[in-house]
Amino acid sequence: MKKLVLALSLVLQAAAPAHAAPPPVRPEGVPVKDYPWQALPGETNEALERKGDSKRGERLYALCRSCHLASAGGTADGSIPRLAGQHSSVLIKQMADIRSGVRHNSTMYPFAAVLADPQDLADLAAYLEGLCIQGDHGHYDAADAEHQVTVGRALYDKACRACHGPSGEGSRHKGYPMLAGQHHSYLLRQMTEIRDGRRPGANRDMVRIIGSYSDDELLAVAAYQSSLVLPGNVCVVKRPIRKR
Repeated sequence: MKKLVLALSLVLQAAAPAHAAPPPVRPEGVPVKDYPWQALPGETNEALERKGDSKRGERLYALCRSCHLASAGGTADGSIPRLAGQHSSVLIKQMADIRSGVRHNSTMYPFAAVLADPQDLADLAAYLEGLCIQGDHGHYDAADAEHQVTVGRALYDKACRACHGPSGEGSRHKGYPMLAGQHHSYLLRQMTEIRDGRRPGANRDMVRIIGSYSDDELLAVAAYQSSLVLPGNVCVVKRPIRKR
C-alpha cells in the first residue's frame, strides 16, 4: 500500500496545476442550458457498468485524503464537500465531468486527471459510497435558523422531495445526489451555481426548478437540506483521546 501511495503521490506531483494541461471546455457557442446533462456518456456509462472494488478504491483515496479528510467528511464551512456515503453513480458522474472540463474545478482537476480509467472511477466511488456519514456536518446555525428551516422545508417538499426523497436520500439508480449530511454552505453554493448557469452538467430538471429561486429561497432550502438525517447511516466520529 505504501508503494502505491508513493506512486500516486509522484504522479500527482507531475499533474499539479502548474504543469497540468487545462481540461477541455464546453464547445464554443453551445449555451449552458443546451449542454447535455450526461456529458460523458462513454467514460461515465462504462464506469457505472463496472463493479467497483472498494479495497482498491481505499488505496486510490490517498489522492483525496488531504482535502476531504480521512473520514471523507469534508469541512463544516462547506469549502470541501462530504463524499462519504454519497451514491457511487453521483460520484462517478461528477469525477467524469471534472475530468472532461464540463464541471470546471481547477482544484479538483489535477487529482481527477490522475485516475487512469473508468475502473478507477468505479473503485473510488465504491469505497466512498460505503463510508458512514458523520453527524457533525455544517448546519445553518444563524439566529433565524428555525425560520429558515421551516421556509426551506415547504420549498423542498414542493419541488425537491420527488427526486431527492423525503429524507434527502437521493437515488443511486437515477443518479440523484444524497443531500442529507451535506454541509449547508456547500449546498447553497452548488444550487447558486446551478441557478446562475455555472454548472453546465447539472440535471436540466434541477436547472428549471431552481432557475427562478431568489437568494433568500436558496438559503432557506439549503438550511432545510442540511438539517436532514438518514437514520442508521450516521456514525459517530471518534476524537483522539488526550493524555493528561
